[in-house]
Amino acid sequence: MTLSLQEYAAHDGLGLAARVKAGEVSACELVDIAIAACEQVNGTLNAVVTEMFDRARERAGQAAPDGAFAGVPFLMKDFGAEVAGVRFTEGSAFLAEHVPATDSELYTRFCAAGLLTIGKTNLPELAIGTTTESPFLGVCRNPWDTTRTTGGSSGGSGAAVAARVVPIAHANDIGGSTRIPASCCGLVGLKPSRGRVSLAPHFGDVLAGFFQELVVTRSVRDTAAVLDAVAGPMPGEPYLAPAPARAYLAEVGAPVERLKIGFSTRSPLGDPVHPECERAIRETARLCESLGHEVSEAAPQFEAFELWQCFTRLMSACTAWVIDDWSRRTGKTPAEDRFTPFVWAFRERGRTLSASDYLLTMQDLQRELRRYSAFFDTHHIWLTTTLGQPPVELGTLTYEGDPMALRRRMAAFSPFTYISNASGQPALSLPLHWSEEGLPVGLHFVGPMGDEAMLLRLAAQLEAARPWAHRRPRVCVG
Repeated sequence: MTLSLQEYAAHDGLGLAARVKAGEVSACELVDIAIAACEQVNGTLNAVVTEMFDRARERAGQAAPDGAFAGVPFLMKDFGAEVAGVRFTEGSAFLAEHVPATDSELYTRFCAAGLLTIGKTNLPELAIGTTTESPFLGVCRNPWDTTRTTGGSSGGSGAAVAARVVPIAHANDIGGSTRIPASCCGLVGLKPSRGRVSLAPHFGDVLAGFFQELVVTRSVRDTAAVLDAVAGPMPGEPYLAPAPARAYLAEVGAPVERLKIGFSTRSPLGDPVHPECERAIRETARLCESLGHEVSEAAPQFEAFELWQCFTRLMSACTAWVIDDWSRRTGKTPAEDRFTPFVWAFRERGRTLSASDYLLTMQDLQRELRRYSAFFDTHHIWLTTTLGQPPVELGTLTYEGDPMALRRRMAAFSPFTYISNASGQPALSLPLHWSEEGLPVGLHFVGPMGDEAMLLRLAAQLEAARPWAHRRPRVCVG
């Protein structure tokens, strides 16, 4: 028995794996279906930028028989986690010919779980940006409305999963890059706690632990099962997240304790929040209250502009480091004409910072994070929307000659996500609201450090109360 495209698109990852394990469809057949799905919609979306079709077909017969996702098609974002023998560009012309020699530990763990990678996904250059509109890789379009952004930087992964090319795709997050596309594309996007997922072998951490790896999915249970498959340290980790009490998948459907949830409809930086976002927050607060949680309007108290300035300064230093790191690894000398103007301008800004400037900035950031974190002494969850607006039109978040002006527009679009990267706390975007125009609006839940389990219990409860699996974008497989 072979699944039709419509049947394939109806399943999440665990659902497809169950069909493989029952002998109803083979891994090879699923890979062929996923390739057909990709070919059907990718010309419109430009979500997949490097094909791995032949490799996926070759590996389909060797899929881990006991893996949670045995035989399930998958996509890797072209950033962070490397795949030996496959082009790895990080969205930059500077790396157009780069081919890694070794796999990342994360990719190894994805493979051990049985996931079969059919390709790599689109992103902005060096994953810097809240929209996926790359001069090198091309514009990625949102399947809900192809005139709108997918978000960034995991925009290709978000578009592909929303359009049901695959049920799960790799994503990573240094300032919201998993959760922003999850919101724009109507998906589940979890940024794990600092130290939860290893960056081995190339990195211990990236920017003091701000950067975290995982996936975007269409179901809470897939997110939980992937976290089970890839979480855990390697020797020499600089950070260790608290060990979970049990498997994360066991939290899905488990009883949810009465949580104290503080919600806020105000951007920390004072930018207007779109009326659809405010409506989404208040409706979700009422939903949480109806489920038995204690809900009140409350927000962390901290100097938001100071924290944002520190984060931006550190990101510019990180941009300079990334380019220097790639120069050292490849032996190539960076040149302005090999980078987009925004990335080069941000790199030049970063190169003006001394080592002392970097450490002073980190000190100031951590001071504000202590104030921010006090909120979680009295609340389990901080609830907002993931973004300050529904997905905006393409071109809204592109560079116009002033890097700080673009950074400020990015902050108005995504006013909440970067804070939990700095604090190290787990944060989750859930597709609980759609605008009157039919655009997804993600709800953002931040929990205490190390407690992904509580977030996943709450997420599963909300998914059951307000399901989203039936929603299909305009550009969709089948």
